[in-house]
Amino acid sequence: MSCGDPHETDCSEVLDHLYEFLDHEMPAGDCAKFEVHIDECSPCLEKYGLEQAVKKLVKRCCGHDDVPADLRSKVMGRIELIRAGQSVPDQDVVAEARAAEAAARTAASGKDSEGAPTRSAKGAKGARSASGGPARPGPLGAATQE
Repeated sequence: MSCGDPHETDCSEVLDHLYEFLDHEMPAGDCAKFEVHIDECSPCLEKYGLEQAVKKLVKRCCGHDDVPADLRSKVMGRIELIRAGQSVPDQDVVAEARAAEAAARTAASGKDSEGAPTRSAKGAKGARSASGGPARPGPLGAATQE
């Protein structure tokens, strides 16, 4: 995207680093250049406004979810490694945290990932038929459904 007018900072550079600008994650000198560009360039101003609105909407709709402490700790640790210039392990921190969270929910709910009662939950809650009623013993002690 470009407005066609010459600028000190090219439109493609501004758009490539727009999220860093929005998140205040760039040096002050670069921010000043971007502000000047956005003030001069209506297509970049429009894109900036759109992305800023999306960011506000996401914060309003999703900003109340608590981040699990272990995920936050792992992400912050990786950020610190990157800032220090160290190599970062090739592990998927988010996938690990999601798996741990899912396992915790499964254990707490007594149901497996497909909603069926876990083995321990079946024994703890008593046998139930598919219709939700109590199972009654059938021949040779097997449960039949009512």
